[in-house]
Amino acid sequence: MWLLLAFVLVPMIEIGLFIQVGGVIGLWPTLAIVFLTAIAGSYMVKSEGLKTLRDLQQSMTQMSDPSQHLAHGAMILFAGALLLTPGFFTDTMGLLLLIPGVRTAVFKQMRGRMKMQTFHASSQGGHYHRSGPGSDTIDVDYEVIDETRPKEDRPDGPSGWTRH
Repeated sequence: MWLLLAFVLVPMIEIGLFIQVGGVIGLWPTLAIVFLTAIAGSYMVKSEGLKTLRDLQQSMTQMSDPSQHLAHGAMILFAGALLLTPGFFTDTMGLLLLIPGVRTAVFKQMRGRMKMQTFHASSQGGHYHRSGPGSDTIDVDYEVIDETRPKEDRPDGPSGWTRH
């Protein structure tokens, strides 16, 4: 329902804004503004996207939670799509999403509505544990197979999952 409403309302808002702005400043200045916001927005999307990618890589190397950086990347991608869509309303929404503080506020709002789940694995203990808010806990025991042992001597033989 929300998607249908967006597909009806957004074009109506854009048409209304084009008529109003075009009536005040004229056709060519209106088209120039739309064109310039697409170019400036593309540059901003690139710079913000590269910054977010660096932050994501840093969080991965530090083994910290990458969810905020992934969400920022998705919002920057969506901002780019909005900026490439002709119109004043979509350009405004796209430019707002390029502001880090706005993205952080949107992320906090979205995070409160999402179910987060974490996974922890240990290669030494032969044990796997999954937990998360409101979720059941799953404990699994597993056996680490010695790759140096000949395949014929292994209990189940080669698994076929990896080939060297």
